[in-house]
Amino acid sequence: MITLLVLATLAVGSPDVPAPGPVARTFPPDDLADKLVTWFRTAARAAPGTWGIAIADQEGRLLWGINPTQPLIPASTVKIFTTGFARSVVGPNARQLTRVLGSGSLDSATGTWTGTWALEMNGDITLERGDRSGPTLIDLARRLSANGVKRLTGPLVVKRANGDEADAGYPAVWARRHWGRSFAPMVGDLTLNENAISLTVAPGSRVGAAPVLAGSSPHGLGPLVTIRARTVAGSRNRLAYSRQASGRWVVSGSIGVHARPRTYTGISNNPRAVLEAAWASAVSAAGIEWVPTDAIGAATPGGTPIVLAQVQSLPFDSVAREVNARSLNIGAELMLRWAAGDSGAARLTAHVQQVTGDYTGVHLVDGSGLSSDDRASPWSFVSYLAAMPTWPGGENFAQLLPANGTGTLRRLRGGPMTETGVVRAKTGTLGNAATLAGYLGTPDGVLVFSLMYNGPRVYDARQQQWRLFKMLGANGVVIPTDVAEALGGTE
Repeated sequence: MITLLVLATLAVGSPDVPAPGPVARTFPPDDLADKLVTWFRTAARAAPGTWGIAIADQEGRLLWGINPTQPLIPASTVKIFTTGFARSVVGPNARQLTRVLGSGSLDSATGTWTGTWALEMNGDITLERGDRSGPTLIDLARRLSANGVKRLTGPLVVKRANGDEADAGYPAVWARRHWGRSFAPMVGDLTLNENAISLTVAPGSRVGAAPVLAGSSPHGLGPLVTIRARTVAGSRNRLAYSRQASGRWVVSGSIGVHARPRTYTGISNNPRAVLEAAWASAVSAAGIEWVPTDAIGAATPGGTPIVLAQVQSLPFDSVAREVNARSLNIGAELMLRWAAGDSGAARLTAHVQQVTGDYTGVHLVDGSGLSSDDRASPWSFVSYLAAMPTWPGGENFAQLLPANGTGTLRRLRGGPMTETGVVRAKTGTLGNAATLAGYLGTPDGVLVFSLMYNGPRVYDARQQQWRLFKMLGANGVVIPTDVAEALGGTE
């Protein structure tokens, strides 16, 4: 059992930190107090700004801190809160559905569906993701075909579970300068391939021929791509890609006849156009004829929509692990919508306040931490990390965070960090914030920690955080799978 050492002289600005329990012996090793003081002096010189640090034992009792109750910009460590909240609402095994709904009748002889039909999309982050696991539109179309539907007529109507039109957009709390960058795609129920696209272009068969679209993700984006490039002699690749406001892409420039195919990746600015092209490709591959007329077919009077076909997402825990490992902003926002709909940020804040008892140090406006308006204190993080494994729906919570040597912690290995599982933690980085929070196994028990820095020297601060991290984990042990037991909790 880790015991307590609180350096009150370093916990500046935090008079309301809960009083620690009795001190049984010094927090090991005996000289760590001096090392921590020396480390912080070095860190403060290397990265001037506002620091907040809280290191606690497995029961959430503070061992050491710097401004532990100071609200700071948490960046992507907000995903810790989002993961816990969403899981407590939907459960570890919950799945999201993508469905084809219809109101009408099926002609069993011809396979023609007469009436209305629509795609129901609910923000499944795992849908249609190329080489990653998850359901695809082709899976959905094949199930539709297997259920007897061979011909559809009418426009593509896309709805969400409550009946509203499914769409996607940029969260207003995200800075506009981030919109459309690789880490900040549109977010919404209408999500396909994480609302990103990739196009692979290969040279034509001879000099002078037009290059060809060799592949795309999602499948079937050919109708959205105009190739104005040309194939030239040699092996040089000078292709250029431009994204149009309509959701189309134009490929220009040149590519050598002996060049390798070139793949472009980007963010979709028109998820609806991408979905329509991908759906057309999927139903065609499944042997279904779709006549996309403007008119909506007549429904059976008084008819109730039925499920014509459906596919389901990966289970919540699989989604959460990947979102945290990749620090996937769209994934975190969709987990929050999954749990709380359009009122997610307010409910997330209330959840964290309830779990931690910290009603002044937490204010969250999104689920990803991409907004600079988010605020949380180091104390709120360690309190949450200590309490969540004993909270309803929080069993094995630490296993949803990246382990050292994986994800955003992939470089944290070697020496005492050789064994995967010594650390379970989440990083956060913005232009003015570097944060780190999670669990650290030691021979004496599990530490929970939150290291936060707000200021202009983000890179230097991160290097100092890694130094402290490795110092604390010098004798680390793998965090047990039964985290509730490891953290002193009960089922």
